Amino acid sequence: MAKTQLNVRVDEGTARVARERALARGMSVNRYIEELVRQDTGEVGHTFVEAAADFMKQYEAVFAQELGAEREGRG
Repeated sequence: MAKTQLNVRVDEGTARVARERALARGMSVNRYIEELVRQDTGEVGHTFVEAAADFMKQYEAVFAQELGAEREGRG
């Protein structure tokens, strides 16, 4: 994906916290801010839900078998 430069001005305290949080997570400030925006727009949640749906579809038969066994008193 192409990158676009975005310049923002924040107070020194906000900049310090952003640097500290990024460092604690082992990432650049740029990456940290990108992830914050993605979280805010729900992109991360959407990706999680898609992955969970794929997982459920892949193992649907296993879940149905286990739930069926529980309902019949075998689980």
